[in-house]
Amino acid sequence: MLLTEPRAFLRQPRSLHVTLASCQSEVLEAQKLRYRVFHDEMGARLPGRTPGVDRDIFDPHCEHLLVRDEARGRIVGTYRILAPEAARRVGGYYAESEFDLTRLQHLRSRIVEIGRACIDADYRTGAVISLLWSGLARYMTEHGHDYLMGCASIGMGDGGHAAASLYNRLHEAHAAPLEYHVFPRHALPLQRLRGDLDVPTPPLLKGYLRAGAWICGEPAWDPDFNTADLPILLPMSRLRERYARHYLGRPD
Repeated sequence: MLLTEPRAFLRQPRSLHVTLASCQSEVLEAQKLRYRVFHDEMGARLPGRTPGVDRDIFDPHCEHLLVRDEARGRIVGTYRILAPEAARRVGGYYAESEFDLTRLQHLRSRIVEIGRACIDADYRTGAVISLLWSGLARYMTEHGHDYLMGCASIGMGDGGHAAASLYNRLHEAHAAPLEYHVFPRHALPLQRLRGDLDVPTPPLLKGYLRAGAWICGEPAWDPDFNTADLPILLPMSRLRERYARHYLGRPD
C-alpha cells in the first residue's frame, strides 16, 4: 500500500468526508482511483480484466474505506479492509502472497488487514491521510478488533537501495517481538544493496511507526508493483495516546 508525498494545488476542498462504501458503484469508483494511482502513475501490473479498474479476488470480501469530496462528487482517497471472518472466507490474507505468517497464526481471529491505500494526485495533503486514519481507528474500535496488519510500500526506482537503507535505520527501534516476526517469500537482497543512504521516511510508514506499529521482519519484493514491502503490525493496545486522542476523541 502506498501514500505518496503531498502535492500542492490551488484550492483545498473543505467538503471532505470519510465513510465506508455503501454500494457497488462506490467500490467501483475506488477501484478506478486505485488503477489511476497504481497503474498509470506507478506502472504496476494489475490482475484485473476490466480496463481502468484495479480489482482482485480479495475485493468482494473487503470493506472499502473512502474519502469523498462532496463538493466535486468524487472519491479522492481509499483503503480496503479485510476483517478476520472475511479472510477466512477468501482463504487467507493478501499479505500471505508476500510473507510466511505462521507466527501470527494464533492472532488470526483478531487481525484486520488493510491495503491498497491511495490518494488522488490533487489531494495528497495531511487532511486526506488524517481522515483515512480516523476512519480506520473508528472501524477497529467499533468492531472490537485488536490488531491492524498491512504492508508499507517503498518504491524501487533506485533498485532497492532506499528501501534497504530505510529498513536498516528503522527496524531495530521498531522491531516486533520475535514471536510476531514474519518472513518474506521473495526477500529484498539486503546484503547486495546500499544500506547507509539518508532517505526520508515515506509518510505512510512514518504514520504507522508514530502510532506505535511494529516492523515484523525484512522487506519483501513485490514484482507487480516494483516495491519493497515492509510488514507492519499495530496492536491497538499500543496506539499512541496522542493518536488515540486525535482519531478516537479519547480524553487526556
